[in-house]
Amino acid sequence: MVDINRRGALGSLLTGAGLAALPAASEAAQMGTLPGKPASGPTWAKGVEGQRKADLGDGAFLNPILAGDHPDPSILKDGDDYYMTHSSFDAYPGLLIWHSKDLVNWTPVTTTLKTNVGSIWAPELCKHKGRYYIYLPAKKPNNNTSYVIWADRIEGPWSEPVDLKLPRYIDPGHVVDETGERWLFLSGGDRIKLAPDGLSTVGEPEHVYNPWRYPDTWDVEGFSPEGPKVMRKGEYFYLVTAVGGTAGPPTGHMVIVARAKSLAGPWEDHPRNPVVRTVDNSEKWWSRGHATLVEGPTPGDWWTVYHGYENGFYTLGRQTLLAPVTWTADGWFEVGGGDLSKPLPKPKGGKSGPHGKALSDDFSTDKYGVQWAFFDPKPGEQDRITRENGLLTLKGAGEAPSSGAPLIFVNGDQAYEIECDIEIDPDTRAGLILFYDRQLYCGLGFDAKNFVTHQYGIERGRPANPHGARMLMRVRNTRHIVSFHTSGDGGKTWQRFDRGMEVSGYHHNVRGGFLMLKPGLYAAGKGSARFRNFKYRALD
Repeated sequence: MVDINRRGALGSLLTGAGLAALPAASEAAQMGTLPGKPASGPTWAKGVEGQRKADLGDGAFLNPILAGDHPDPSILKDGDDYYMTHSSFDAYPGLLIWHSKDLVNWTPVTTTLKTNVGSIWAPELCKHKGRYYIYLPAKKPNNNTSYVIWADRIEGPWSEPVDLKLPRYIDPGHVVDETGERWLFLSGGDRIKLAPDGLSTVGEPEHVYNPWRYPDTWDVEGFSPEGPKVMRKGEYFYLVTAVGGTAGPPTGHMVIVARAKSLAGPWEDHPRNPVVRTVDNSEKWWSRGHATLVEGPTPGDWWTVYHGYENGFYTLGRQTLLAPVTWTADGWFEVGGGDLSKPLPKPKGGKSGPHGKALSDDFSTDKYGVQWAFFDPKPGEQDRITRENGLLTLKGAGEAPSSGAPLIFVNGDQAYEIECDIEIDPDTRAGLILFYDRQLYCGLGFDAKNFVTHQYGIERGRPANPHGARMLMRVRNTRHIVSFHTSGDGGKTWQRFDRGMEVSGYHHNVRGGFLMLKPGLYAAGKGSARFRNFKYRALD
């Protein structure tokens, strides 16, 4: 991991980290790690604003079903409806719930977590006796625990988080045993009993499962048993677990399965473990794992959702993938779809609907939470926002993105541009950024006299600003090559800013944290900034 605080050689170090992973130029172009269009092959449908869309419109789909940073998917089948949520880490409001009728097309419903309890990893969305629950691990520096929130309607309102007082563990998986008792399965093969209302634990964790171990010759990040998901089918409970580490080598993360007739065990390992794994670095999807099984719209038709990094695009985070499941005569199941690089037949019987959401924002409606989120906000951070008459006013915080809380969002395109009309008060700086965390970001900001360039998570230059206190600003990210353009006359003429950047190394395997490089905006200093007509557009 790069020590971001070692400022001296940081520029060359990060550039080296980004370039060292690139293969020969022709192969890199096919992987999408160089600018320009990728090589010919299966392509996605285009949704709103040209965003990637899985549903090809001909009865087939091409993964991912949710592009961009949607890791650790937890899926719930609720009658004819499907709901899904994901790790939201340091973004608040967090734990956005998505809805689908066909497992391929998804639209947002609501965000459920408003209070910052830490970085949220691998939640579990479930329903028990008519009530919805999300069990969520929350990590803070030198401390982590697990919480639960609940609602009587999926749309909310959702409760404030209730501390389950479960230090050390991550990735809870909810299940009801053969006697009707509720349990959480935890990382490492442990479990703990829940009270009947699901809002507290009973007793102490107990170890019930020793996960299957891969051969020592495999390239992995570490054993790290995590993400336990338990379901019952027939006479067996099936325990689906991720091992091998979440990132690191692309071949590390994998899905293993065990079964038992009682949750207490003994657990029998799948004879063909692992059932999902990236086996070669040339594959389209890396670090595939953290799976949950779900029955499709047609009874007896089974599927699994899991996550993976897109080859050449660690910066997009882990994306949600969908693969078919076949139950075999010996009572086990196999996961199909190959390496998911080609279109697959859609689940049968589902009802297609709209997919995704527009990321452009004229600020006439409130998209706080559904799109915009603060990074690691302090209490009352939302009070920095005022939205009125197509204008978003954001009070300054800190002196730069590194000491404030920028507004950021998840997108899923390999190439895109963002644009916004920005106006600032005196003693204020504002701009557009691509933000990983407070120690790794890039972008362009300005005050009334100077630009400020953000690169490697530090402020590297202050050239003169000819536009004054208001300008149009555009940031273009073309497969990791970033450029900036500005206009002082309302977009009649544009000037390309004399600083380009390459950001393929702005990701977890450099910095840690499991995040993605998110577009966003910020305001710093003593005054406020006003943002008008934010535009997003995917590029070919």
